[in-house]
Amino acid sequence: MSLRIYNTLTRALEEFSPIEPGHVRMYVCGVTVYDRPHIGNMRSAVAFDVARRWLEAGGLRVTFVRNITDIDDKMIRRAVENGEPVRTLAERMTALMYADYDALGIQRPTHDPRATDFIPQMIGIVEQLEKKNLAYRADGGDVNFAVRALPGYGKLSGKSLDELRAGERVAVLEGKHDPLDFVLWKSAKPTEPQDAKWESPYGPGRPGWHIECSAMARAILGQPIDIHGGGTDLVFPHHENEIAQSEGAFGDALANVWMHNGFLNIDGEKMSKSLGNFFSLPEVLELYDPQTVRFFLLRGHYRSELGWSDKHLDDARASLKRLYTALDLVAPADARIDWAEPFAAPFKAAMDNDFGTPDAVAVLFELAAEVNRTKSPQHAGLLKALGGTLGILQGDPKAFLRAGTQLDEATIDGLIAQRAAAKSAKDFAKADQIRKDLLAQGIVLKDSPTGTTWEAAS
Repeated sequence: MSLRIYNTLTRALEEFSPIEPGHVRMYVCGVTVYDRPHIGNMRSAVAFDVARRWLEAGGLRVTFVRNITDIDDKMIRRAVENGEPVRTLAERMTALMYADYDALGIQRPTHDPRATDFIPQMIGIVEQLEKKNLAYRADGGDVNFAVRALPGYGKLSGKSLDELRAGERVAVLEGKHDPLDFVLWKSAKPTEPQDAKWESPYGPGRPGWHIECSAMARAILGQPIDIHGGGTDLVFPHHENEIAQSEGAFGDALANVWMHNGFLNIDGEKMSKSLGNFFSLPEVLELYDPQTVRFFLLRGHYRSELGWSDKHLDDARASLKRLYTALDLVAPADARIDWAEPFAAPFKAAMDNDFGTPDAVAVLFELAAEVNRTKSPQHAGLLKALGGTLGILQGDPKAFLRAGTQLDEATIDGLIAQRAAAKSAKDFAKADQIRKDLLAQGIVLKDSPTGTTWEAAS
C-alpha cells in the first residue's frame, strides 16, 4: 500500500501498513456531551471521516471507534445547573451531536462507546498500574498516576519532564507528588449527584478523563491499534497520558500511528466553548448548506490551521458550484474507478500523501473542466466517484445549484416562460428586464440550444 501518514509520535511521514493485513483498527477521540458540539468539533469529525473513507476506498476494512465522554466535571456542572440527571443530559446532547454529524455526511462509527459503560475496565487498568507502582493513592481518595515513575513520558509531545514541568500552570495540588501527575480515579464529593459516582476499591468516585480512552480502545480494538486520532490540542496532556496509562499497564504500544488535525480558528484564535468564539452547526446552516460546510472543512489539509469566515464559506460555495455545474451539464455514467487512469492517478497520489485533500480537490477542478470541454458522461461519472471518496458531489446537482433562492421554482419557471415569449415577440427589452429582475433576486439564467436553465447566484 502506498499510503503515507504523518505520525505525530515520530514527527515523520511513514508508510502505512495495518497490523492485521486488510483491516485497520482506528480510534478517534470524540466530544464531551455536556453541550451541542460546535463547528470546531466538526473539523476533527470531517477530517477523520475523510481518512476513514480513503482507507475504505483502498479496499481496507476499517473498524472505526469514536468515543463519547458522558461523565466529567463539565457534565456534572451542567446537569446540576439544568436540574436533570447526568445521563439525561448526555443522551439529549448525543442525539444533537449525531443530528449535526449526519447533516455533514459524517459516517456513523463502527462503535461509539460511552465512558460510563466501561467503568469496570477503567478500574482494572488503575489496579494494574497500582500493582506496577505507577499509581498511588492520595489523601482524600483520589488515585494518581506517578509520571516520573514511567520512563519515556513526554515522547508524543516531544518534551522532557523538566520542559513539561516548566510549562505547567497548575501548582502542586494537595496529595500530588508532582504537578504533572494526573488523576486516574477521582473521589466523589458529598455534594455530587448519585448518578455521577461508582463504587470502586478506592471508594465511591468516577474515572479521570484520560483513563476512559485507554480502557475503551483496548476493550474494543485490542492493543496496539493502527491509528489513534484527535485534535492537536489533545497531544498534551490527553494523548500523552493515554500512552502512559496503556503502555505502563500492559507494556505494549497503545497505537502505531498518531494523527492530529489542526485548529479551526476565528479571528486568529482557536474556536472553543471556553473562549466563547464558536458557532453551532444550526447557526451556520441558517446561511450555508451542509455540503458547502463539509467542502470548506475538507479542502484544507487536515493538519493545517483553518480560518473561519463568511468570505471563506462564500468562496467554498462558489467553488463547489463549479463542480456541481459540470455534473449538471452532463449526466454522470456509473463509474468504477481505475486508479491508473488520468485524473484518478494524481487524485490517488494526493490522497496517499497524508490524505492531501487540497491537491485532490485541485484534480477535481481539472476533471470538471474536462467534463465541460468533452461533455463526456464517463468523465462526469469519474468526477462524481472521486468526490464520493471525500463524501461530496453525491447530491442532485440541480437541487444544489438552486439552493438558497428566495423564489419558488414555479414562479421562476413562469418568468422564464414569459421571457421566452417576449424574445419570440422580439420584445428584447422586456426579456432583458426579466433576466435582470431575476438576477437581482439571486437567479442566474443560462441559455443553451436546448432551452433556458437557472441556478442560484454565488
